[in-house]
Amino acid sequence: MASKYLLISRYTFKTGAAIPPRFIDDATTRNFWSDEQNELMQLRAFEGLSELPDTLTKCGSELSQATPGLIGDVRRELVELVEQVKRAEDALPQTPYVQLRHVEVVPERMAEYRKWREETIFDVVRSHDEIESFSAYHSLISGVPGVMFVSGFSCPSEAYAAVFNSERYKTIVQQAGDGYITGGTDGLYTRIYNGLASLAA
Repeated sequence: MASKYLLISRYTFKTGAAIPPRFIDDATTRNFWSDEQNELMQLRAFEGLSELPDTLTKCGSELSQATPGLIGDVRRELVELVEQVKRAEDALPQTPYVQLRHVEVVPERMAEYRKWREETIFDVVRSHDEIESFSAYHSLISGVPGVMFVSGFSCPSEAYAAVFNSERYKTIVQQAGDGYITGGTDGLYTRIYNGLASLAA
């Protein structure tokens, strides 16, 4: 089952900088890489907020080791599970690829948005086998608040992207933009990451 809480950390590295060996996957941590962003994205799972201090201690050690290779400060956000659309067996997606899909929704329209997405976005997700796991989170602490979808997949990224490039999904995006999304360009973004361990293999 997907983790109750996720700490999402994003480290942007200088071109050609080595990724420190401290970034290791385990039962509660997965590390991913984006060539497009030159960014390491880390997911840390935990079930209770009492675990957060120990988690932040580990993150501080990783940041110290990564600092020489970074072009900016680490960006972190804490999100809480709202619902699982496609159930994962583990606390974190174990697929080779993960996509983060973020939207900031007008607060007074959140209840209406959640009903709408069940009938639209989630219907698309459930009907496509390319998407192996899909969980909806919401920010607890974030400089860019809103909904965060965490999607896991193993197929080629082109096949995965085709799900969201269909005419039906383009209509869904238009409906979301017209009725629910706020926050400007920061209010809506998607990013695909490769599992760091698979890249090193």
